[in-house]
Amino acid sequence: MEKGMRVFGIDPGLNVCGYACMENGADGPRLIEAGVFRTDSDAELEVRLDSIAADAAALLGQFRPDVVAVEQLYSHYAHPRTAILMGHARGVILQSCARASIPVRSFSATRIKKSITGNGRASKEQIQRTIASVLALGQLPEPNDVADAIAAAMCCCNDLNAGIAIE
Repeated sequence: MEKGMRVFGIDPGLNVCGYACMENGADGPRLIEAGVFRTDSDAELEVRLDSIAADAAALLGQFRPDVVAVEQLYSHYAHPRTAILMGHARGVILQSCARASIPVRSFSATRIKKSITGNGRASKEQIQRTIASVLALGQLPEPNDVADAIAAAMCCCNDLNAGIAIE
């Protein structure tokens, strides 16, 4: 991975989206900033999606990443509505990346967990502890949306550092 290359991780959600910007420095990846942006849960779906798109576009403009990492859509048969709503949020985020001409790398949840902890079935707490240790954070990254965004970005960094090209 080229030194100074920026990777932006996003954890899509209809209520809360986590984000993380990382840069590959001389000593490996370092966290530049991480946080969340939220939508008004009382607003209509199209208004919430527009808010997500606007926030994503603003962050992409602010951090100017070279690549965006997101988790692939996962659907559990018991909760198809959740997957559909997350798909809407993920879709407007991907569109924001396309509009900004930023390539996107999608990773399965299992792939992200394995890349971060070595275990594709790692718990949220294991991921948080590993992130805190690797990035020398003073505390565990919270909420989970932030930890998931950092994990996606770190997974992408790991692939790029291993020589796996951006497609």
